[in-house]
Amino acid sequence: MAWDPTRIPRKKPGTYVGLEDLGRVRLSRYFAFRDFLGSEIANFHQIPNIPDNPALAIEAGRALAVNLLDPLVETFGPIDIRSAYRAPELNHFGATSVRPQKCAANPKNYAGHIWDRRDAKGRMGACTSLSIPWFARRYAEGRDWRDLAWWLWDHLDFHEVYFFPKTAAFNLTWREAPRKRILSYIRPKGLLASAQHPPPPDRASRYADFPPFRAVKYPD
Repeated sequence: MAWDPTRIPRKKPGTYVGLEDLGRVRLSRYFAFRDFLGSEIANFHQIPNIPDNPALAIEAGRALAVNLLDPLVETFGPIDIRSAYRAPELNHFGATSVRPQKCAANPKNYAGHIWDRRDAKGRMGACTSLSIPWFARRYAEGRDWRDLAWWLWDHLDFHEVYFFPKTAAFNLTWREAPRKRILSYIRPKGLLASAQHPPPPDRASRYADFPPFRAVKYPD
């Protein structure tokens, strides 16, 4: 039987062929589902990273890719996906059995890294950790991570961004009814901006030399 790229699996794959088909599902112009299944914890500890509810994971992942990731690719070129979807069992292991601890508790990651669970408010969502090579090179040379943070604030309709010191990587979360805020583990640590803590009005000058928004043209 020919594989149908438009078919969305309704149950957890029970064979490796089913998992292959799930991985081929396109989420956006530049991303397929398999692009988000990589995990060093899963690989090292041999824990499957397979969604229990593929339909919800695909819907949430598609919103993340179309609304947030595709615009990044079309502005900065290729991006590095560091960590994205996590099965509940894998995330729980990362939160309880891995040292140093790498994951938050499952309820905090519903509609975050755990794409196939809604959060406590019933909202669908998805998160990925990523790095932008174009900016990472400049960050390594001493550029302030907040230049990228202000660009994200002004150009993307995200739920939450959380920056990390290595390569200025960040968690990028899409969620229904977003609250929009930016936080960081890089100094100055903590909350950078939110609806109650608005960004400075002159922030655009910080990223004036960034590439034009979505100006990268790929073949149709």
